[in-house]
Amino acid sequence: MATLHNQHLARLLIAPAVGLLFLWMIVPLAMTAWFSVLDYNLLDPRRTFVGLANFRHFLGDPAFLASLANTLTLVGAVLAATVVLGVPIALLVDQSFVGRRWVRLMLIAPFFVMPSVSALVWKNLLMNPVSGLLAWLWRLLGLTPIDWFTEYPMLAIVIIVAWQWLPFAILILLTALQSMDQEQQEAALMDGAGWLARFRHLTLPHLARPLTIVVLIETIFLLTVFVEIHVTTGGGPGLQTTNLAYLIYSQALLQYDVGGASAGGLVAVVLANVAAALLVRIVGKNLET
Repeated sequence: MATLHNQHLARLLIAPAVGLLFLWMIVPLAMTAWFSVLDYNLLDPRRTFVGLANFRHFLGDPAFLASLANTLTLVGAVLAATVVLGVPIALLVDQSFVGRRWVRLMLIAPFFVMPSVSALVWKNLLMNPVSGLLAWLWRLLGLTPIDWFTEYPMLAIVIIVAWQWLPFAILILLTALQSMDQEQQEAALMDGAGWLARFRHLTLPHLARPLTIVVLIETIFLLTVFVEIHVTTGGGPGLQTTNLAYLIYSQALLQYDVGGASAGGLVAVVLANVAAALLVRIVGKNLET
């Protein structure tokens, strides 16, 4: 009886927090769903019910397919960069050397820089085709500087976002490496196993779960990349760097089409939930093994 009373008391105590969280999520979603069926333009005070017309217009817009392709490209490229570079860097900084603590601190530091600040640094100090550091290095080598945001805009965005998320992958992988069983490594070394064999059969299987977590968490956040695009390319040239998040922003605040942007927001929510569900299933299988 006492146990049942404690359970009811616990539910009563957490009810306000759960209710507040429910309202925090449901009210904006409900308003977005309502606006998505209206012809709602900020320049026109009239609001008329149009049903699914906003969804048909958004899904039929060529910009939607281009933004979806750009979103998938950005997510895939950043994930590949952080995983491919994160594993060897984590292995290197896991070794003992002079100044290891400072190197680790410098590697993790970019993760704590605000996206708007890092985008401005890359745009004005590093990738500027006239006064940027990369332009100076190109001229030093006798090469023509690259106008990154005009010639290779998506690659520039990938580099900026990957620079921000690489420390996160390194931190997770480094933590996992420090929990490895060193006796297995020593036994394999005594048996004559080379570094490649030890990496393939011991280190890589041990990093499977951390890598899965890295992919899951990064994917959730990379689907909503906005600041880096807004600060550097503005979605251009053309639609080359317009992802779903920036397309919805441009419809709502640049074209003043709140109805169309709300329909796009719901489409993005559905796509994000589908991607999250698939990733959760993959994560679940990896964590069970």
